[in-house]
Amino acid sequence: MPVPHDLLADLHITADAFQALIDKDPALHKLHKEYNGKDKEVVAAEGNGTADEAVNRLRKERLLIKDKIERIIHPPKS
Repeated sequence: MPVPHDLLADLHITADAFQALIDKDPALHKLHKEYNGKDKEVVAAEGNGTADEAVNRLRKERLLIKDKIERIIHPPKS
């Protein structure tokens, strides 16, 4: 059975710390909503027998959103 992806574990951040960042940054909040929506699409596609190609596309789209979130939370060191 498909399960939602654990974004906070991937980002190595607690729920409280992440919520504090979201509360301060509307762009991060928007990305988080997009991520959650895409994650629901992935879970639904995995659970209803959607073709592998379509599931992989959705997973890649979710990953791109996660990467944007990660760059905000953990910006690259210069």
